[in-house]
Amino acid sequence: QVQLVESGGGLVQPGGSLRLSCAASGFIFNDYAIGWFRQAPGKEREAVACTSRRFGMPLYADSVKGRFTISRLNAQNTVYLQMNSLKPEDTAVYYCARGSFAGVSSDQDLYDYWGQGTQVTVSS
Repeated sequence: QVQLVESGGGLVQPGGSLRLSCAASGFIFNDYAIGWFRQAPGKEREAVACTSRRFGMPLYADSVKGRFTISRLNAQNTVYLQMNSLKPEDTAVYYCARGSFAGVSSDQDLYDYWGQGTQVTVSS
């Protein structure tokens, strides 16, 4: 059974940090690209950070460049999203998803399985 389980969300003050985890099981992790996406209330879901199977050059949304870092540990079937200098506009439900394509992409249509999400709230 394919599973992607996000964790690490919570309430943090502006300027703070969180590290999200995406734990995968039920499939050959090394065969899939992994992406982090988010959806804020009333907004469309957007890509945040994406990594290829072998963790080549990652992709970041312009809004998070320099603040967020995606990392991948294939030996642990886990992808992390380190989020620093958080802003209120980062408030959203964060999802990880897998894609079987080669390379790296922020195209959500290429991702075929999604986790349930973890809430991140940035507020004072």
